[in-house]
Amino acid sequence: MAILQKITPCLWFDDQAEQAAELYVSIFPESGIEQVTRYGKEGFEVHGRPEGTVLTVSFRLAGQAFTALNGGPHFTFNEAISLVVRCESQEEVDFFWDRLGQGGPEQAQQCGWLKDRFGLSWQIVPEPLLAMLSDPDAERSGRAMTALLQMKKLDLATLQQAYEGG
Repeated sequence: MAILQKITPCLWFDDQAEQAAELYVSIFPESGIEQVTRYGKEGFEVHGRPEGTVLTVSFRLAGQAFTALNGGPHFTFNEAISLVVRCESQEEVDFFWDRLGQGGPEQAQQCGWLKDRFGLSWQIVPEPLLAMLSDPDAERSGRAMTALLQMKKLDLATLQQAYEGG
């Protein structure tokens, strides 16, 4: 018996839920689309969507469950919520940065943030940075933070060099 994930993020799109889910599952390993639901003729006076168009897409990214909803143009994404992608290496940072940022409005944002072409914010973070920032040596962690604040796409070698005082 499969264990249900207790909390599943729901991402609101105008009408691109299926395209977004397809893009995301093509990027992350251990991912896939699990179910697509469609609008019926019931409720048309409320939702205004033609019968048969996509309502929701249930999908997994790296084992994490998500739902994408075609809810109309009433709400859009902003930086108040983002998805953090923890990366083990600079190669992983480069991969996710390039793939998720492809076609985005203004791809690069400060401190490793980017928006994808659907407007969803992502943080592409090398795992070693988290250890640097939590170092009890305030001087070392401060140097890493200073370097971080000057970057858009994160460069692990530069962060490491700043952390070490070089």
